[in-house]
Amino acid sequence: MDPLKHECGIAMIRLLKPIEYYNEKYGSYAWALKKLYLLMEKQHNRGQEGAGIGVVKLHAKPGNEYVFRERALGTQAIREIFDKISPDIEKISKEHLSAEEVEQKAPFIGEIYLGHLRYSTTGKSGMSYVHPFLRRNNWPSRNLLLCGNFNMTNVEEIYNKVVEKGQHPRIYSDTVMLLEQLGYALDRENHRVYRLYRDNVKEPELSEKIEKEIDIKTVLKAAAPIWDGGFVICGATGSGDMFALRDANGIRPAFYYQDDEVVVVASERPVLQTVFNIARKDVKELEPGCAIIVNSEGKTEVSDVLANKGNKKCSFERIYFSRGSDAEIYQERKMLGKLLVPEILEKIGNDLDHTVFSFIPNTAEVAFIGMVEGLENHLNVLKTEKILKARDRGALTDERVREIINQKLRIEKIAIKDIKLRTFITEGESRDELAAHVYDVTYGCVQNHQDNLVVIDDSIVRGTTLTQSILRILDRLHPKKIIVVSSSPQVRYPDCYGIDMSSLSEFAAFRAAIALLKERGMDSLIKEVYERCKVMSTLPDSEQENCVKAIYEPFSQQEIAAQMARMLTPPNTHAEVRLIFQTLKGLHEAIPNHPGDWYFSGDYPTPGGVRLVNRAFMAFYENRKAR
Repeated sequence: MDPLKHECGIAMIRLLKPIEYYNEKYGSYAWALKKLYLLMEKQHNRGQEGAGIGVVKLHAKPGNEYVFRERALGTQAIREIFDKISPDIEKISKEHLSAEEVEQKAPFIGEIYLGHLRYSTTGKSGMSYVHPFLRRNNWPSRNLLLCGNFNMTNVEEIYNKVVEKGQHPRIYSDTVMLLEQLGYALDRENHRVYRLYRDNVKEPELSEKIEKEIDIKTVLKAAAPIWDGGFVICGATGSGDMFALRDANGIRPAFYYQDDEVVVVASERPVLQTVFNIARKDVKELEPGCAIIVNSEGKTEVSDVLANKGNKKCSFERIYFSRGSDAEIYQERKMLGKLLVPEILEKIGNDLDHTVFSFIPNTAEVAFIGMVEGLENHLNVLKTEKILKARDRGALTDERVREIINQKLRIEKIAIKDIKLRTFITEGESRDELAAHVYDVTYGCVQNHQDNLVVIDDSIVRGTTLTQSILRILDRLHPKKIIVVSSSPQVRYPDCYGIDMSSLSEFAAFRAAIALLKERGMDSLIKEVYERCKVMSTLPDSEQENCVKAIYEPFSQQEIAAQMARMLTPPNTHAEVRLIFQTLKGLHEAIPNHPGDWYFSGDYPTPGGVRLVNRAFMAFYENRKAR
């Protein structure tokens, strides 16, 4: 119910035919640009703070620009960008220009396209942080456009490496560090090819030779091994090389499609299926540690750049962030709901006749469908048992059969999101009062003080919306009991790989565990964990341990859930409030191919993640803000 800011979205297109081919076949030189727009709009959920596009022309004449970039801020950034460049596209259509004229006159018609959707995970904002980033040079093969879906945990280490080379980064951010690192490696690769041919080939043929023989895999291998984090890094050179590299644990998602006309990369599979009208089997997942590389002549290969370190693909991606239209994700989310049925039945005392089921927010709808299917299966078993018992007693009348068959689950649309909070109310009682009205409820569905009300959500992270809005508004229906069900486990640990969850004190589960320690006279453990975290900060990567796990170890999941319910229940709530969470076992049963669960388990896939969770606890203990 608390919206999370998440990892970014990427889209890349590389045309494999001359641009006149697409005009003749599809009736427009802007065919690829339109596809880029669709790829970005259909991934709009992945980034609403800003967007950017980059285009590379491969046949521009000297004296003409060949790398173009447009960026914008805000939720309407995609529309703003394409509105800005569309007059040039319309002009081409009206003037019926030749391919050569299009290359010279139309800025955003080219052979390589990069698109990016941004969500800040560092708190930094402004145009300076909007991708793609651009490193310019007088030689096309040394120009570099860069964008990505990533967050590095070791920015300081990368920064030091960059500075050691004598470089002077303009901004202290992981994107700039990567741009400078890759740019340095690209310069070195240019120089390698230059030295190979300088004695036998003269300019301008020498520059053309360099452009054709640059090995992007060598560039990536020179820069990427130091990176600790979750990432999909996308780039293109001014001379026509394009690449997308995925981290060795597969934390961040990447998918690609290739035929004889185009190579496309995006963050989500169904987006490619929809935009290019292709079957699911035609979309390939970029494996962990691999890069898809298209060279200047259009030759495509998928190369192992970073050794695969095992599958730690993000489970939260499947629970919450990716589009539910993906076939596998849809089934996984249904299973997450279905697996919660036994505990739901226990909490309502198996009283289906006096329980209303619903979901909040809309992103939880698929899990709700799975939960309902599980409940219906249970109800069918009960109906069968009743029919058989009535038959055995000789009491199976027509009326009794109808009575049993007509027993149904009570499913209602209980809450409807009504308004978005205005930002001019920033604090105090006025904001809380307005927050309480974000949702409207459907009156008349719940019998006063008799019915249980069960609502399912995809995750409970901070609990703010529960306290300020959901529980207050649901209590107005006068249920006997409100049971909020989370299809994901308790979020206990910060993410450091691209999701905006960095402060431990934000998490309702963490606050509940700390409260329980204090209530039970176990305060000393909090200081012990702090001291252990300080020790960890001095040790090498190989000796890192997540000390914060000790905060949760004294308590069961149910104890923490009960404490969360007490803490999040607003004053003067009449209904009894309970919380139910998915188990780690249930998570892995529902989503077997995406075992990355560090938000819930604390098992980080990289040393940088462990360092940052210990650092986050130190910041909590010292009462200071840190990301």
